[in-house]
Amino acid sequence: MSRTDRLMRLMDVFRRLPAPLTAARLADETGVSQRQLYRDIATLRAGGALIDGEAGLGYTLTEDPALPPQSFSRLEIEALRLAVDALGRIGDAELTDAAHAALARIIATLPERQSRQALHAIMRSFDTGPDRDPPRVDLAVIRDACWNEAALDIEYTDLRDAPSRRVIWPLGLSYSQHTLMLLAHCRLRMDFRVFHVNRIRALRPTGDSFRPHRVSLVREYAAKRDMPPPTGPCNHRE
Repeated sequence: MSRTDRLMRLMDVFRRLPAPLTAARLADETGVSQRQLYRDIATLRAGGALIDGEAGLGYTLTEDPALPPQSFSRLEIEALRLAVDALGRIGDAELTDAAHAALARIIATLPERQSRQALHAIMRSFDTGPDRDPPRVDLAVIRDACWNEAALDIEYTDLRDAPSRRVIWPLGLSYSQHTLMLLAHCRLRMDFRVFHVNRIRALRPTGDSFRPHRVSLVREYAAKRDMPPPTGPCNHRE
């Protein structure tokens, strides 16, 4: 692990976990020896982070120079926590973890009174897990393809249970309580299609980029979506 990654991980631990944190806990969370941990804390302090405490007493991050001061109303704080809690319903653990990490960073920048309010929020969202069938493929691959404008080769079973293999240009994911959909331009149909992610049996990046076409495709899709519906039957869901 590089020095920069190690220090970023240590700051994330300080932001996420309740203080004070023992050296043993910090070392375990960051995957380094306690000797290395003491050196990393000294480096962060030299860089401007105000970290109170010492070996044997525990450490507390009292001022984070990487995050500017922020202020939210109590209702805004409750809304943020409620939204992050609700993400657990969509069945994407990596996305949910990222949201909790982001919320921890936000809370770390709040004044002490507002930070306490965030820790004692009264609104919660609970559920027994996602109602949809879990995806059979790695969602990170789909997200990366959307971000990087990279084509995917997928094996898909449509709503009539007919299998097919096709190349798609993925444009975006749509989450709801019961379904996870992928909007893409299908190179087999040469048109926009909305795929049920849980019906994708396998996928792989092709190595090809559709970057020069993405903006025009998004505009074209938006224009089609806003057009009046055709008189005949039309279903762009696969």
